[in-house]
Amino acid sequence: MSEVEAAHSPEIKRYAAFTRQGRGGNPAGVVLNADELDDEARLSLAARLGYSETAFVDHSDAPGHYRLRYFSPQAEVPFCGHATVATAVALSDLNGPGDFSFETLAGKITVQTRAGADGTTATLRSVATHVREVSPDALQAALQSLHWRIEDLDPRYPVRIAFAGNDHLVLAVAHHELLSELDYDYPALESLMAAQGWTTLQLVWAETELLFHARNPFPPGGVVEDPATGAAAAAFGGYLRELGILTPPAKLTIRQGAELGRPSELLVELNPTDSTVRVTGVAAEIKH
Repeated sequence: MSEVEAAHSPEIKRYAAFTRQGRGGNPAGVVLNADELDDEARLSLAARLGYSETAFVDHSDAPGHYRLRYFSPQAEVPFCGHATVATAVALSDLNGPGDFSFETLAGKITVQTRAGADGTTATLRSVATHVREVSPDALQAALQSLHWRIEDLDPRYPVRIAFAGNDHLVLAVAHHELLSELDYDYPALESLMAAQGWTTLQLVWAETELLFHARNPFPPGGVVEDPATGAAAAAFGGYLRELGILTPPAKLTIRQGAELGRPSELLVELNPTDSTVRVTGVAAEIKH
């Protein structure tokens, strides 16, 4: 056990997950030795750090097993992909690459880490994914908040709510310009997402059948937009599989965050033998 793990006081780390060519990624806080922090303290610390999510790591008696909880600046969320990747790489930097098991509010998440030429890579395995229909009224309200029309959507990708630990509304646009020029009504979308229980919107454009560009509004967390969203990537992979758009085994790439100046890349793998999704990315510590 490292000196940091053995310490009793919390230690704050900052990592960027899903970096692309050593740049960008989504920053996350990682709080080690968080066992003694109550919910109020965790929420306060997450708000002070100001990232879309901060992961709080509680220990267990089993090596490589941890309890993991996630807080945005406004609320606790059941699961966060980029903060999970950040946490696994932070633990790998302390003790060497290996396999980790995280107990989360969404269920058990396993992560494999390995060292590579571009940094430490983490592959998380999601909880079981599923999709469901969205009501016409909720869809219309979402489109209105985004200043989009139903005609703007790509008919090859039906509108659905996709789940991989959290709910994400999936909307695919037919033209990249609409995605790149996104300017949504924050108060209206915040109210709608709170009422519907959606964590983010997974807004995508398909450059090819295996390369997607995404943007993820995140008003429930007090964040205008996430530059890389591992949970939504896993949910989207499950969506593609369940609707028969991609037949596993299949691998796809999601690029995100370019419009925010934080280019990010998420690699998504669909397997034919189970209902989980694997999401891979590189993470690195943010040096100040």
